[in-house]
Amino acid sequence: MLHNISHIASWLPSLHLIKCMFQLQQSLRRMNHPNIVKLKEVIRENDTLFFVFEYMECNLYQLMKSKGKPFSESEIRNWCFQVFQALSHMHQRGYFHRDLKPENLLVTKELIKVADFGLAREIISEPPYTEYVSTRWYRAPEVLLQASVYSSAVDMWAMGAIIAELFSHRPLFPGSSEADEIYKICSILGTPNQHTWAGGLQLAASINFQFPQSGSINLSEVVPTASEDALNLISWLCSWDPRKRPTAVEVLQHPFFQPCFYVPPSLRFRSTGYATTPPSVGAKGAMDQKNARRYPVGSLSNGRPAVNNSYLSTNNVPARAAGVQRKLELDHQVKPESNHKLTKENAMNQPWSRLPPAPVRSK
Repeated sequence: MLHNISHIASWLPSLHLIKCMFQLQQSLRRMNHPNIVKLKEVIRENDTLFFVFEYMECNLYQLMKSKGKPFSESEIRNWCFQVFQALSHMHQRGYFHRDLKPENLLVTKELIKVADFGLAREIISEPPYTEYVSTRWYRAPEVLLQASVYSSAVDMWAMGAIIAELFSHRPLFPGSSEADEIYKICSILGTPNQHTWAGGLQLAASINFQFPQSGSINLSEVVPTASEDALNLISWLCSWDPRKRPTAVEVLQHPFFQPCFYVPPSLRFRSTGYATTPPSVGAKGAMDQKNARRYPVGSLSNGRPAVNNSYLSTNNVPARAAGVQRKLELDHQVKPESNHKLTKENAMNQPWSRLPPAPVRSK
């Protein structure tokens, strides 16, 4: 049988490497779920260490790159429903991923699994946490501002950015550095204030950083093909304040995922808990229902969380998040020794006070 194999190129008999190996194995052992990739075995051959995982056909980014047309909303709903079930399972067992991105979501047909737990961390672990987590485009603002303590809310932010990218096939916040990443976020969400994120202003002040001044734009200008429910969910997930972001369990109760809950025809007119699957979902909606039965969420409250719409503005400002042809090789973004650390010096070099020219991205 074929397997997905990742490896560490050179064997270093260090305590740090042993700790990382033990952490990965322990994390995966405790997170047995249909939507979390399974580690089959660990093999050392000469000076190379191999991690052997179950086989999956491709990752979500490869699927986006190979498909010539956008995904349907029912396809996006089906994948995200499974991912949030995995995150709910993970978070409830005391872990958060810290490196969610399309490359770490593995796909085989309609099945999707969360992979690459090299940066996973126990929620109860002692701070300070590592400054560098996640690929920059999916990194939560509290991590960009070097917060020493953060939570599973960083996974929720990443999923908001991923959902938007699944609709548009373009990164939502394609920053070229940590300071530029904050600029890209501000250009869509607007500059945070005491109401939207008082804690963020304190974090910025602690490193002598000043947020760029920008108004918010309507998210539909950036993700025009998404439905109102999808835009509402993305907006909620990408809240400045991590305390205002939903948990994975709350996300599964969002109206965007209503078609994923199957209600037998005999109960559809009597049920008050879930809406019936609309006719427009069609055959793919039936697949959503099949996967909902295959990967049950468990007992969920019928009450819906109050959704924060504060970041959906009607300001008619042109979207500044230009589309980017993303390279598969993101090494320059994922190396801990990167010198893009957010400081007052490099932040002040950013042209906050004027509209930047159209960015030129490498192909």
